Amino acid sequence: MRRLILLTNDDGIAAAGLEVLSRHLAAVGDVLVAAPDREQSAVGHGVSLTRPLRAHELSTGRFAISGTPADCVLLALYHLCPRRPDLVVSGIILGVNLGTDVFYSGTLAGALEGAMHDLPSLAVSQELPGVRAGQDASLGELLEQTASFASRVGEQLIERPLPPGVCVNLNAPPVPTRRFVWTRLGRRTYREQVERRLDPRGKPYYWIGGPPLTGNGHPGTDSHAIERGLISLTPLGLDLTVPLPEECRGWQLPGLSEATGED
Repeated sequence: MRRLILLTNDDGIAAAGLEVLSRHLAAVGDVLVAAPDREQSAVGHGVSLTRPLRAHELSTGRFAISGTPADCVLLALYHLCPRRPDLVVSGIILGVNLGTDVFYSGTLAGALEGAMHDLPSLAVSQELPGVRAGQDASLGELLEQTASFASRVGEQLIERPLPPGVCVNLNAPPVPTRRFVWTRLGRRTYREQVERRLDPRGKPYYWIGGPPLTGNGHPGTDSHAIERGLISLTPLGLDLTVPLPEECRGWQLPGLSEATGED
């Protein structure tokens, strides 16, 4: 039986990156597409608990769903997939998901939802050409390059699965490359992230999402790799726990006592 690959995104069912990636993944296995019926960028890991979801099969194995990327993966796993997928892929989306972007990203949510079900999972993002100086390829060429690389990464994830609850975040630069590097999350800094404006009647409104600052990626981070023109591969896990900071030890909380692991 051929492998089954579940493909979603947050740019929506009509996105060019979804189509290119679906074509390349077809060489790895059967592809079932379950993607939002409209753009769902920056929705994070939201799921629709207070409204019904609808799935429209646009063609065989290609579903447009009235929900978030996480909704799409959940609906596909429980109702649309004919069998348990061998791989969950989210992308290709236009723009990158670097550093703290992952906490807002619908793209990452699609992959992380797969990881939550102990499935090999991959998120794929493509920096837009022209964002960085020195780009010399069209968007179509870059998408083909990134989709080809992502399909090979996906095949490795199937053949050599990562520990449960771990997915891979792939970010591709806006230049042709055959080189990749394993990275860690950096910090993503934006300029004037919440801007106050006035409408034509003089009433204020607010716009979230200023341009990112460049040139501040530290060596070893995903953003530094993109600045160097490399494909970044970042393993991400579901456990956000950090070692207990020293500042937390010996807290004085009146009326409370600290339990031990033996209590």
